[in-house]
Amino acid sequence: MKKLGFGLMRLPLINDNDPSSIDFDKVFEMVDIFMKNGFNYFDTAHTYLKGNSEKAFRKALVDRYPRDSYIIADKLPIFNLTNSSQMQDIFDEQLERCGVDYFDYYMLHNVSTKHMKKFTDIDSFGFVRKKKREGKVKHIGISCHDSPEFLDRILNEHPEIEFVQLQINYLDWTDNNIRARDCYEVACKHDLPVIIMEPLKGGTLVDVPSTVKDMFNNYDEHDSVVSWAIRFNLSLDNVFMMLSGMKSVEDINENISIVDNFKPIDEVEKSILNKAVDIINDTIEIKCTSCNYCIDVCPQNINIPKYFDLYNKQKLLNHENSYSMYYNNYVSYSNHASPDKCIKCKQCMEVCPQNINIPNNLEKVVKTFDN
Repeated sequence: MKKLGFGLMRLPLINDNDPSSIDFDKVFEMVDIFMKNGFNYFDTAHTYLKGNSEKAFRKALVDRYPRDSYIIADKLPIFNLTNSSQMQDIFDEQLERCGVDYFDYYMLHNVSTKHMKKFTDIDSFGFVRKKKREGKVKHIGISCHDSPEFLDRILNEHPEIEFVQLQINYLDWTDNNIRARDCYEVACKHDLPVIIMEPLKGGTLVDVPSTVKDMFNNYDEHDSVVSWAIRFNLSLDNVFMMLSGMKSVEDINENISIVDNFKPIDEVEKSILNKAVDIINDTIEIKCTSCNYCIDVCPQNINIPKYFDLYNKQKLLNHENSYSMYYNNYVSYSNHASPDKCIKCKQCMEVCPQNINIPNNLEKVVKTFDN
C-alpha cells in the first residue's frame, strides 16, 4: 500500500464560510487522480466540515467506485459524548453518511487526559471492540494529542489497539508541548504502526518564512518546501500512512510526485531542518493548525482559526496595518462573530488538540487589529 492518505478534513469549498458548499467538481477530479495513481486511503471524521466530510466521501467514492477499491478510516468523537447510548447512534449515522457497511479503520477520536471520563465511564473502548467482533470495523485504533506518558499508559491498558494516529512533522518533532518524537517512540515501543496527521501543520510548513525557502532552495533548487516536510515524515520507520489535507489538483499532483519519487532525508538535510525550525518558531506566535474543532463548539460562532491566521501573518510580516483590511472585511462581511464577542466559556479549549489558551489569544487579536 502506498503511504499517502487523502485527509478529508479540509476540502475545496465554494463558500469558505459554508462547510456544506463543497466543490464536488474539484473533489471528483482530485479523487480520480489519487485513485488512478494507485492511492486509495481516505480519512474522515464525524465532526469534519460539520458532518459534510463523511457525506462528501460517499458522493466521491462510494457512489463512483467499487467498495473493494478504497480504504476508509473514520473516528468516534468521544469529546462530544455525554452518555453511552450516543455511540451507537453516531456510529449508525456515520455508516449512513459514508454509505458503507463497515469501516476499514476506526478510531476513538482524540483520546487524551482531558477526555478521560469519556472513554472510561462510557466505555468507548468496549464499544469499538464490540464493533470489531460484529465485523463493522476491521481495525481499531486511537488518534492522540497528549503526552508520551499518557499514550504509554493507554497502550498498556488497551492491548486491543492496533494502530496510533499522531501529529508528526519536523516543526513538532522536538516541540516541548507536542512532543511528537517522544509519542512516536512510544508507539514504536509497543510495535504499533503509526498514521501521521498534520504533516504540514495546517499549512504552516507550506507558507514558511522566505529565509527558510531560500535555505531549502540553496541546498536543492529542485526540492519544494512541501517536499522537505513530506520526506521528513516518510523517512521515519514504522509509518503506515501519512495523511495530507489536499485542497486542489495541484496539491494532489505535488504530493503524489513526492511520494512516488521519494528519497529519504539525509543527515545534512536534518541539520537544515533544525535551523528551519528555529526560524519558523521565531515567527509563529499562535500555533494553531486550523483543525476547526473550536468553531463547532463556540456558542458565539467565532471563526477562531481564521483570526489566528490573520494575527500570525500580521506578526510575521511586521508591517503596520498590512492585514487590517482583511481582518476588517472579514469581521464586516462574514457570517461569523468578531473575536471581541468571546465570552470566555472555554469550551473551545476542551477540544483544542494544540492546548492553546484560545480566549487569551483572541484578546491579542482584538488588541492588535482593533487598535
